[in-house]
Parts: sequence; C-alpha cells; structure tokens
Amino acid sequence: MTGSLTSPTDEFERAADPYRAELLAHCYRMLGSVHEAEDLVQETYLNAWRGYSAFEGRSSMRTWLYRIATNACLSALQGRERRPLPIGLGTESADPDVAPVQQPEVPWLEPIPDSLLDPASIVTSRESVRLAFIAALQHLPPRQRAVLVLRDVLKWRAAEVASLLGTTTAAVNSALQRAHAQLSEVSPSRDTVVEPTAAQERELLDRFVTAFEAKDIPAIIEVFTDDVVMEMPPFPGWYRGPHAIARVVANWCPAGTDDLRMVPIAGNGQPGFATYMRASTIGQSGSFVPWKLELLELNAAGVRHTTSFFDTRLFAVFGLPDSL
Repeated sequence: MTGSLTSPTDEFERAADPYRAELLAHCYRMLGSVHEAEDLVQETYLNAWRGYSAFEGRSSMRTWLYRIATNACLSALQGRERRPLPIGLGTESADPDVAPVQQPEVPWLEPIPDSLLDPASIVTSRESVRLAFIAALQHLPPRQRAVLVLRDVLKWRAAEVASLLGTTTAAVNSALQRAHAQLSEVSPSRDTVVEPTAAQERELLDRFVTAFEAKDIPAIIEVFTDDVVMEMPPFPGWYRGPHAIARVVANWCPAGTDDLRMVPIAGNGQPGFATYMRASTIGQSGSFVPWKLELLELNAAGVRHTTSFFDTRLFAVFGLPDSL
C-alpha cells in the first residue's frame, strides 16, 4: 500500500502562510519601517515554527501568530525613538529660500508598497495604511499602539487584546481611550476631504508628471491645493503652500527640463511616483538613476500632501529597476 504523509513543516506552512501579508502590515503599523517589519515577520515565523509542536489549538493559528508578532514588535520597540515624518517634529514650515540640509541619522518613517500588503487592507481599510495614520501611530507608546491597532484596525474584542498582552480588559479600554485622545491631537480629521473620482485622479496625476518633468513652475503651482504640504525625509524641513513648494523646486532641485523620468507606484494605499534623475545632472554615470520615491494625497481640487523619500534603498523594496 502506498500513501503520502504530511510533514510538520508542510503542515505548518499550509496553516501559517496565508497570514504573512497581514502580519507584515501589522508589524509595519507598529514599527513604521518596511525593512524592520519584514525582519520581524521572519522572526515571527521562525519562533512559531520552533513552538509549533506545543501549539494546542486553544486559539486560532491567526491569533497565535498575532500574539507572537505583537510581542516581537514590543520587544523591538524597547528603548527606540519613534519614526517621524518632518511635520511630526513640531517645527514651523521651513523657508524655501534656505538650502535644505539632510539629517540621515534620524530613523525616518518609511513607506510600504501596496504589493506587499494584504489586498483586503487596502480595499476595506485604506485609512489604516495611509502615511498620515502610520505617522500618527508613532506618537503613541508601544503598548498603546498595539492596543489601538488590534482594537480599531483588526477589530479584536477587548478581552482578546487583554489576553494577548497579558493584562486586563479594563486596562485595554483605558489604553485605547488614551490612544484616541493622543491621536486626536496629532492627526487631523479627514472628514472634510473630498476624494477625487477615478477620472479626476488620472488627470491630476498626468498633470503632476508633466509639470515636474518639464520643471514648469506655473504648472507645478496649479497642480497643488492652496493648503498643500510637502515633506521630504531625510530633510527635516517641510513646506506649506504651492508657492513655497515651487520656490523649493526652483531653488534647490538640480533637475532641468527633461532631466526627470517618473514611474507610477502605489504605496500605503496612495498613488505616487518613483523619480529617476538624469545621471549626469548629479555626477553619476548611466542614463537615469534613482532619486526619490513620492507618495501623494489627493482631493478633488488637487494634490494636498506630498511626501518624498530620498532613501534610494526603497527602490528595490518597490520592485523598481536600478536605472532607466
């Protein structure tokens, strides 16, 4: 008689692998770094595999993995500084006529490509992966952060969160209340934002590319809303208003007309572009080389927020080529 036996490894992988993308999103919300989140997910699966023989099924595989991942994140966050975006540093809008200076030593918030996220988290809870929300989470102490994500994003019951964190339901409810109060101070309401239609978004993104590739300053001004904000880590300065942003581009962007190539990307549930610079413009060889990744927030009137990441290691994370 012949037959096949399922190995413990095969059994574990079949049971655990379906949760990998949502665990990555969970670790990313906790840590604010796609690189660290990927490392923590690997650690979670390694620890889960080592402990699988003792897993008795008293909870679901999903709950068990979230327990391991959350505790790994809390351990990783001990003694860590939060990962900010420039506007979260509490400074005033910078002077666009003063040259920006990088601060690479700051552990800046990182974006995450939509391709690595659980598609359901993008479709059904887009707000829970947007840069603004991830940046706001960084203001919370780690355990409050975990409580808010588990309760508000994942919709766990307070008793389930208490069991995971080894605390009481009353303590979880209190932590959630404090987290909400803190977020209300650092994260403005989006209730008044009018999202663009699909056609409006396509037209707006086309105008954005055309304006920046041509370095057309009047067109750049026109593509932004009156209250637009621009951030660009690792530069700590941020800028408010289309005219201030236009002056930054005119004064400090080394590109001239036709020196940029912009490739569409999607990250944090937001549209954006990977921008390549003509290599000779910045003293490199080749044609066009990675310069920055940019994610946008749009409304029906224009681009209302733009965040540019000048860490070119992120190009590989987004699956982008190292030259054009």
